[in-house]
Amino acid sequence: MTGNALEELTIDHVRAAAERIRGAVVRTPTMYSKTLSEITGADIWLKFENLQFTAAYKERGALNALLQLTEEQRNRGVIAASAGNHSQGLSYHGTRLGVPVTIVMPRPTPTVKVMQTESVGGNVVLEGETFDDAYAHARKLEKELGLTFVHPFDDPHVAAGAGTVALEMLEDAPELDCIVTPIGGGGLISGMATVAKALRPEIEVVGVQAELFPSMYSKVKGEARDCGGDTLAEGIAVKAPGEFTSQIIAERVDDIILVGEEWLEQAVSLLLQIEKTVVEGAGAAGLAAVLANPERFAGKTIGLVLCGGNIDTRLLANVLLRDLARSGRLARLRVTLKDRPGALYKVMKEFDEHNVNIIEIYHQRIFTSLPAKGLITDIECEARDRKQLDALIEALRNKGYSVSLVELN
Repeated sequence: MTGNALEELTIDHVRAAAERIRGAVVRTPTMYSKTLSEITGADIWLKFENLQFTAAYKERGALNALLQLTEEQRNRGVIAASAGNHSQGLSYHGTRLGVPVTIVMPRPTPTVKVMQTESVGGNVVLEGETFDDAYAHARKLEKELGLTFVHPFDDPHVAAGAGTVALEMLEDAPELDCIVTPIGGGGLISGMATVAKALRPEIEVVGVQAELFPSMYSKVKGEARDCGGDTLAEGIAVKAPGEFTSQIIAERVDDIILVGEEWLEQAVSLLLQIEKTVVEGAGAAGLAAVLANPERFAGKTIGLVLCGGNIDTRLLANVLLRDLARSGRLARLRVTLKDRPGALYKVMKEFDEHNVNIIEIYHQRIFTSLPAKGLITDIECEARDRKQLDALIEALRNKGYSVSLVELN
């Protein structure tokens, strides 16, 4: 990167990128969501970047960077540090173009991510315990082997490729007056904001970060915030934001919002239930921000990028079950009983009368603080909604039972 960042990323750069990558990436649909619009009080348009071959928008920037390599650079190959979508996008298109691709990942990277990257042609090197360790090793190999480093976000070519998302979105939904986009390192929103402000200066561009990783928020707003933790939005869990992208964001992005984990989980769940589409935590961050701030976005016509769909299936199952629990459709009731014949049967009758389905029952006689003749019974159950569940709890208490709802953290 040299010179002025604003001059290195313009709508002309994005348009040139669109021509380069045309036909080699999926031109994903932008569709109106009637149900999400009703839920949020805004007009919601969704850009389905989770439909790319590697299930993420990252292909666009990776391919744009690859297509601008010299012949010598292509022959020597490229290298990147990534355990996420960038590694797959770069590996897939590098292999397709005959460019050797090396990806350095931290040793604790889940095996499935290593396998996914290798399956599309990447040569994976495991090094270090953290991303910073992997990144340092990748830069070392870059020099030693004469490879070209392709940064996942802090690069004008990568950001220009990402900006093609906005070109397509505004072509399909020109009525948008607001774009809400996830921010990790800032590559996607830099490209999108560049396009949006060039075509429609009045359009509002809002970035979203997970509360646990407010790195770009802190940098742009000049606030010192802790950064780290176990977030569902791992694709935007970036501790060190881009230097190039932060300059673009400071100039072209109107606001950055932080969202909590509960909203991210709800957004992932809603997108699967309503749109029948699988989206990872980072890809659902835009919707999470709108759900968490209804007054902020009420009445606006909003474009949301579902930027990736690579979520572990077990994690997705947990998210869906937790959402059912929060809505009152799944619950665990803790009931204190006397250890006598028929005690549990009488409780079961109440479940039957309220038509609440029992899934699991856990008896605890030993490890309790109750007297020897007392026991605690945890009953996992399935109700139609919170109202039905509350009616059951009230009925049990009216019969003299001590009942508590085991809440999610």
